[in-house]
Amino acid sequence: MKKLLFLFSFCLALILAFNTPQLYAGDEKVSVPGKSEPAETGKEWSPWTSVESYKIGSGDVLEIMTWKEPDFSREDVLVRTDGRITFPLLGDVLVAGQTPLQVKKDIETGLKDFVEGPVVTVTVKSPGSQKFYILGEVANTGEYNLLKDLTVLQAFALAGGFTDWASKKEIILMRNEDGKEKIYRVNYKNIVQGKDFSQNIHIKANDTIIVP
Repeated sequence: MKKLLFLFSFCLALILAFNTPQLYAGDEKVSVPGKSEPAETGKEWSPWTSVESYKIGSGDVLEIMTWKEPDFSREDVLVRTDGRITFPLLGDVLVAGQTPLQVKKDIETGLKDFVEGPVVTVTVKSPGSQKFYILGEVANTGEYNLLKDLTVLQAFALAGGFTDWASKKEIILMRNEDGKEKIYRVNYKNIVQGKDFSQNIHIKANDTIIVP
């Protein structure tokens, strides 16, 4: 029974991990890949994030399109390590820490001196800032892209499982919250045995999981 439960969790993790979403902040609608009808702006379409809550970070790739203005449209805009992008006539624009909707409004405001009634859409094509780390006694340690809403159980599956020497009862998840380092204790066996599902923590960007 335990082996079947682990196999099910492993397969589910792989299915979720390789379905990458995009965030779109347009004039009135939020576009969701795979949906025939767009959702209303601000509606959370994924447990991972929403267009209102997602914070752009260094390493993200944006698509910025200005309606009927190809000179003010860019398909692949990399957010630099200083949190800024370069946009025609506006120069360097600070976008890190802002949502796609905020960036949309900032660019529209800046373009009003050059375009009458600019309508801008901002899409996060690649959430390169969304990463987490797994260290210690797992098959594949390193940096992983946080492409979907993932739990620690699914993260272990992505890392190829544990080594023979892993201490599954003493796993640590380190997270920076409000400038302070917070530590969560995870007992893997309690999760897979159904004793404490609350320890199957949802991962956030820049989390570090350590398996001693």
